[in-house]
Amino acid sequence: MSRERLGPIPQAFYDDAQKAAHADFVALRKTDFTGPWHVFIRSPELLTTAQRMGEYLRYRCSLSGRLSELTILLVARHWTQDYEWGAHRKHALAAGVAQATIDAIAQARRPSDLTGDEQCVYDFVTELLQTRRVSDETYAHAAALFGENGVIDLCGIVGYYQLLALTMNVARTPAPQGEEPLPRLPD
Repeated sequence: MSRERLGPIPQAFYDDAQKAAHADFVALRKTDFTGPWHVFIRSPELLTTAQRMGEYLRYRCSLSGRLSELTILLVARHWTQDYEWGAHRKHALAAGVAQATIDAIAQARRPSDLTGDEQCVYDFVTELLQTRRVSDETYAHAAALFGENGVIDLCGIVGYYQLLALTMNVARTPAPQGEEPLPRLPD
């Protein structure tokens, strides 16, 4: 991969808006910046707004952590986003996504051992990413399993993690230390 474009800025060089956004982030997340947040600090208001949305989608939305993490991996694979993949692979395992499922997604293959709710998420997310829409059948299945709130939360996770993936791809944010980049797919 080419050299990172938008790496971390030392905190000593933050302007007042960046300092305030950083302090807000640390107060809410109880951790310092990693991955995308080093990039987003260049737009402090966007950082603050995005991290609040992410906090809801990741920790409080209507979908389980297992289904949220599955969705995040599907988005990371779609955009070949190494940081997002590396950061969430471990979270997906901890949330109950099977290693075989993670391995299949890394290779851009449909996993063979999906549970019923995982199949629904897989179908919904891959159809949405590939066609930019979902069929009536796919929508009805998701709405029956997760309700309208769940469908909207699922769309929110896809959209939010695409924002992060696209931004980090522009910034050339590398995989987390100790994590392997995703296999590159043919164009």
